[in-house]
Amino acid sequence: MESIFSTQGIMVMLLGAYAVAMWMFLTSAPKVHTIMVSDLDQARYFYEGQLKLPIADVPLHYYYGYEYGMAAPADPIYVPVDMRRNRSSEQYSADMEGAWYQLKKNVQLHIVPGANVIEQNRGRHICFNRDCVEQVLLQIQIKGIKHKIRNEKPLNFLVRDPDGQVIEIAEVIS
Repeated sequence: MESIFSTQGIMVMLLGAYAVAMWMFLTSAPKVHTIMVSDLDQARYFYEGQLKLPIADVPLHYYYGYEYGMAAPADPIYVPVDMRRNRSSEQYSADMEGAWYQLKKNVQLHIVPGANVIEQNRGRHICFNRDCVEQVLLQIQIKGIKHKIRNEKPLNFLVRDPDGQVIEIAEVIS
């Protein structure tokens, strides 16, 4: 009994309590899928207006800004870092957090700017996670929105927003 209330015993109990608290926090945290888009405003219009996804609160465990350092400037999928830095600092900081939507009970969709534009009047949404692209496709199918699957592996499909703009949603294999 004396060893439990010793300094060493108290430290072991505190570490155990901390481990249990962290486990409970991390198991209750939502899974977050991130999609990089070429036009953040168009993406918000599409996900809120057409798919009618509810806006979600930003999860506490999520770290801002890691998406912005993922790509090398030579990669044609991404907007080069210096082009993003040339924006006004107000717009850059406002766009950094992007938009958050609830896909399922414990699954969220995080939309961030950064995908490169390929063609005029065509938005591009890219994701490194197939499950994410499948979840968005499922939402489109549930809503009965007309779409065209271009490729199964990697998954790539086209859909139009309410204004008739074509949006390409693609899984990117790195």
